Amino acid sequence: MFKKILVAIDNSDISQLVIKEVESLALAMDASVMLVYVQTSFNEQYLNPILLQPDSFYTNLHTEAMQDYMKQWENLKQEKIDWLRSLSQKISNHGIKTEFTLNFGDPSRMICELAQSWNADLIMLGRRGHSGLSELFLGSVSNYVLHHAPCSVLTVQPQEVTTSPELKQQEKFEAV
Repeated sequence: MFKKILVAIDNSDISQLVIKEVESLALAMDASVMLVYVQTSFNEQYLNPILLQPDSFYTNLHTEAMQDYMKQWENLKQEKIDWLRSLSQKISNHGIKTEFTLNFGDPSRMICELAQSWNADLIMLGRRGHSGLSELFLGSVSNYVLHHAPCSVLTVQPQEVTTSPELKQQEKFEAV
């Protein structure tokens, strides 16, 4: 029986499915939930400080750029905290004890470390279905977590709409 469920989420559509699944499971098991978002340099909103080199000839520009970068970073961080807070509240409204955390680093390792320190019974996360070269280059958070987690892992993936052979034939006919 699961009493502490750690839920790794991001801004993807699959995370919405994960949230729905965890709500059902947590209610059935009377479990508490920890929502986890890990900011990494591979997130699309990550701020890249490439121009903030400390050996710049224009130290005033460097200081201004650094201050602007830090302000943008704090705004991004606050957006994620607000988003996590609203998700946490939504789940709490169903009578589920919910908390959240925002972390920075490698999502794969961070999820496993948080599960260990929080004594999670289960980790839930989405699976995007990377395979082959895309998994090799992009990595797979779900694959890493599955092999390194200190507890059980449940991956949620989108259900593909299956079409009957007759309907496929009809669609093919109509397309011609």
